[in-house]
Amino acid sequence: MSPTEARMLDMLKKGRDHHGFVAVKAEFEAEGTRPDELLRLLDLARRADLKVALKIGGCEAVSDLHASKLYGTDYIIAPMVETAYALAKFADARDKVYGTDPVGTEFLFNLETEATLAALDTMLPTAAERLDGIVFGRVDFTLSKGMPRGAINERTITDAVLVAAEACRRHHLDLVVGGSVAIEAAPALREIRQVRLDRFETRKVVFDGGVVEGTDFEGAIALATAFELAWLENKRDLYRVIAEEDASRIAMMRERTARAHARDLVAA
Repeated sequence: MSPTEARMLDMLKKGRDHHGFVAVKAEFEAEGTRPDELLRLLDLARRADLKVALKIGGCEAVSDLHASKLYGTDYIIAPMVETAYALAKFADARDKVYGTDPVGTEFLFNLETEATLAALDTMLPTAAERLDGIVFGRVDFTLSKGMPRGAINERTITDAVLVAAEACRRHHLDLVVGGSVAIEAAPALREIRQVRLDRFETRKVVFDGGVVEGTDFEGAIALATAFELAWLENKRDLYRVIAEEDASRIAMMRERTARAHARDLVAA
């Protein structure tokens, strides 16, 4: 474990004990987490006694599901599920890999477009019977409405999340809210919590929903942001070392090649 990783582990333990951290998060989808990165994150999570959430590449990404089962993840999220048919495909893929009654792993789908919200009523029976919850992706939802990214905390977006929250409350589904969760999101999250909010997430950290009712929401977000920064710095440094580990060998081989080429020219 590198010094940066040791510092990250301390952050996760502090977040677990004082700021409602319940999981760390990776994505095979937009973030493009590599297998070695996921293994490092899993190691940190297990040492910190936290769960791991993984967004797979699509509703029927069977290879991703096999990988998630091999590595051992606690929350699986399928992105861009916009129809009841796509949701059934996700549930079928889950059944194929994990069986119809998986233990220890929960399965959720992303609600991240206007189209999904419009189709939600047709999707809820399958979700309630076969899955565990919904992750509301506020950034993509906002962009899908043709609004700028900075509008995620506007009334129209919060109202949309409240529709999903009420649906989850009625059907006993977890609701997780993501999408640029920063300090400014506190009022919206507290309003959503009054209906249903089980968890909320930044890019790398998943919180218990009750954190929004605490007195140090700002501190919790600051710690999650610091963890993500350390994660990115550690990733950069790791790949920099890998990129440079053969530099001297490459220089030596280039020199040999140049000398051999020079001898060939003389011989010719």
